[in-house]
Amino acid sequence: MRRKITIAAIGATLALGLAACSGGGAGSTDDSTSGGEGGEGQLVGVAMPTQTSERWIADGDAVKEGLEAAGYKVDLQYGNDDIPTQQSQIDQMITKGAKLLIVASIDGTALANQLQAAADAGIPVIAYDRLIRDTENVDFYVTFDNYNVGVQQATSLLVGLGVLDEDGVAVPDVAGPFNIELFAGSLDDNNAHFFWKGAMDTLEPYIEEGILAVPSGQTDIEQAAILRWQQETAQKRMEDLLTSTYGGGAKLDGVLSPYDGLSRGIITALQNAGYGPTRSAATPMPVVTGQDAEIASVKLIQDDVQFSTIFKDTRKLAEQAVVSADQFLAGETPESNDKDTYDNGVKVVPSYLLESDIVYANNIQALLIDTGYWTAEQVEKGQA
Repeated sequence: MRRKITIAAIGATLALGLAACSGGGAGSTDDSTSGGEGGEGQLVGVAMPTQTSERWIADGDAVKEGLEAAGYKVDLQYGNDDIPTQQSQIDQMITKGAKLLIVASIDGTALANQLQAAADAGIPVIAYDRLIRDTENVDFYVTFDNYNVGVQQATSLLVGLGVLDEDGVAVPDVAGPFNIELFAGSLDDNNAHFFWKGAMDTLEPYIEEGILAVPSGQTDIEQAAILRWQQETAQKRMEDLLTSTYGGGAKLDGVLSPYDGLSRGIITALQNAGYGPTRSAATPMPVVTGQDAEIASVKLIQDDVQFSTIFKDTRKLAEQAVVSADQFLAGETPESNDKDTYDNGVKVVPSYLLESDIVYANNIQALLIDTGYWTAEQVEKGQA
């Protein structure tokens, strides 16, 4: 009999797995591991985009731990932000006899051939956090409510500027306009568009009212996008904006950043230009948002440098991916809580969406430390 696994059981295993990778094992490059008992020993291929982000290392390790706990064999591969590498890795997973694929794509439009091969072999495909586009051969999607993540990022920017309080209530008689600049993620990542839309739907009324201003005039996602979410590219764009738009003494009050890696590049550019080093300095650091609760950025938030980040508890995402995989491999239809939102250009992909939280300095303890995501020592050091 196939062993039925529960959310609680997987969650306990993944919590241990993330704690282990946070304690120093996150950089392991062991790519393939045989499973434990149960799960009929079937092989599951797990394709992650990069090891340059601690978030994706933790995701890969957590998915692998959960699948192994359910009795599956796991082939975990990282594409190192190189599309042909990820394509080749998925081809190899299919050749090795994988019964299911979990894929966090580098470029959500670049896997059509691989997924056609998977479909021809009867292999279900779960898109992990990044929607795979322009193919009918993606069967399920596990992610967060990415539109709401953008709303949260914009809301935290407004909170930092004093336009809203932390409950999202408008503060009366706010003296604007506040000068802000906008950053977006990589255009080949479907999530970047959801983050941007959620953020801009939230910010545009304040721009129209004159409470916010974007002095550079760069308010289109194509202007704000950072290819491959690269920190160095974000730093260079911020430097260029400061030179072109703020060289005459205008003050920058806030920056919408959709990811902590970009935020750190932005902060470096700002500090090099004389802002900060903290938000309480004589020339204060502008309000800078973020996403993923990366440990280096959590430390910056604690130290009053970065203002906020969005906590997407990837333990829960990995847990849901394992549950959905287990349902597929039992011949069942995975549970979905959204069947309308995620149109990949060919089909609407049934999805399971999870919620996220805004992290400020005053709730690091409750959201990140008390839940075991990071330890107090890791936050204090800014290192996992």
